[in-house]
Amino acid sequence: MSQVKRFLASTVLASLAVYADAAELIVEVSNVPASGQLVFQVYDSANAFGDFRDPASETVVESKGDGEYRLLQVPSGDIAVLVYVDANRNGIIDKNFIGIPRETLGLSNNYRPKGPPSFDRARFMVGEDDARKIEIELYKVLGKRGRLGVGAGVVGRSSPYMDSSGGVFQPIPAITYNGERLQWLGPTLRYGIVGSGKLRLALSASYRIGVYEEDDSPVLTGLGDRDDTLLAGLGLQYELPGGFDASLRYEHDVLDRIGGGAATASLSKGFQLGFVRLSPKLVVNWQSSELANHDFGVPLSAATPVRPAYSPGSTASAEIGLTSFIEITEDWRILFDLSLERLDDAVVDSPIVDDETVVKGFAAITYVF
Repeated sequence: MSQVKRFLASTVLASLAVYADAAELIVEVSNVPASGQLVFQVYDSANAFGDFRDPASETVVESKGDGEYRLLQVPSGDIAVLVYVDANRNGIIDKNFIGIPRETLGLSNNYRPKGPPSFDRARFMVGEDDARKIEIELYKVLGKRGRLGVGAGVVGRSSPYMDSSGGVFQPIPAITYNGERLQWLGPTLRYGIVGSGKLRLALSASYRIGVYEEDDSPVLTGLGDRDDTLLAGLGLQYELPGGFDASLRYEHDVLDRIGGGAATASLSKGFQLGFVRLSPKLVVNWQSSELANHDFGVPLSAATPVRPAYSPGSTASAEIGLTSFIEITEDWRILFDLSLERLDDAVVDSPIVDDETVVKGFAAITYVF
């Protein structure tokens, strides 16, 4: 046998080995537009399905309305199927700023999540060489007017201040809203300006609670309670290869109660464990001298022999954190965001500070309509 024949034979055998355990899937899709493109994605990984990224296979067809669509070479085993309408034919699922699909779609088992999707709720088993039929109804994830959630939550942070054993905690109504452009989650608000694919830009705003009250510790007496305020600015979100997400945000004190502003840069990656979505993150924070002096400084007018005047100036800090989304049912969910922040050395050197780390977070339980 010539070398060419050997090469062709080995290539054919390799191809057969790849598809030996492949199956055939007939998807009966309803609520399909009469024209446009339908994209069928098959997932065999919970993490990939949770992001709607890196499917095991993808098939693009022209819409023929409601009816049956045949998928070949489907991987066997536990799989989940996503079908979406690529209305603008850009080859991606258009998303709002926080990554929720804006386009019409449907999932296997007619599962309709109102947050990060759970592979366990959409999966089904396909055997080797099976020819199986499933039904999927397309729908708008965000509905006609977006998704509103109501519940209860709390925001808080530990205290790094000298002789203070407590922290700052504040119950809040956990009202959430997700629309094509507007997102409201706990103490944060975002409005998408431009972008719906991997790169997205939004206006952002966040409620900043005061870091202490002067009766929290004897060393704080005479400094006055720290002010709450509203920060607002711009946020940038980018989806990186491998399921990583990068974000950059700058917000300024728009109420001018403190002055200055703060910036954050973060990198995160999501993992799916059953009905739980976990997203570890690394964050770098910067805050202006106005904010840092307000939180950790001692003005000359409040200086004492045991508490000298001090100004840390602008500061930078690093933190590690974990965001979690727990889907109790399709309507009920628990959210929490917990971080451990290592304070800047200039902050730790303050005469009112005796801890180099701060624990902070947000937690809520909500019902989504």
